[in-house]
Amino acid sequence: MTGFLNNIKTTILALLIRLLYGSCRWKVAGFQHVEDLLNKNGSFIIAYWHGNMFIPYLRLAKYHFHILAGFHRDADLGVSIGEKLGWNFLRGSSSQKGSEVFQQIVELLSKPNNVFAITPDGPKGPAKIPKPGAVRAAQKSGVPIIPAAGRSRHSWGFTNWDTFHVTKPFTRIELKFGEPLYFSINDDFDICNNKLKTLLDSLDNEVSESLKIT
Repeated sequence: MTGFLNNIKTTILALLIRLLYGSCRWKVAGFQHVEDLLNKNGSFIIAYWHGNMFIPYLRLAKYHFHILAGFHRDADLGVSIGEKLGWNFLRGSSSQKGSEVFQQIVELLSKPNNVFAITPDGPKGPAKIPKPGAVRAAQKSGVPIIPAAGRSRHSWGFTNWDTFHVTKPFTRIELKFGEPLYFSINDDFDICNNKLKTLLDSLDNEVSESLKIT
């Protein structure tokens, strides 16, 4: 009975999320970079900051891409809702099965037609400081990273280590995807990681300026 009730709860929550973000006016730029790689059956990583992750998360859910989730109780609920929305999940974190799940990500990306989405500064921050996972996975698998950033004109902010934004209904959303970044296994890691941060920050500033968010 508990499983049945949980299924109803997650179904309702997934529907409410779809309705909330579906009520908004979306402007999406640069999605051709994603489409170009998909049309070539390419594998790649999509990276975006944790604070506004719901915007790319909702836009990409229907493609059944892969994403990472931890093992804590809140993550279990998030996984159940995310699966209803269309995501496929790998489970792990830096503190639990970190090396094992990293290898799973690399193996996934080494095969054609697989996409892995990641918040480089998640799940515990610091905000907008990328951890090494995204760049290391790109270097080892040879796939590109597409940076992305999304903002909404009006949102609720929930602050912990980061301010996590949930879009308010009937507002305007801007989402922008950057050009693919290619990193070789021989490239200097710090330079690659700084480049990823710079481009993510730049995209975030562009969508914020477009919406006049200060």
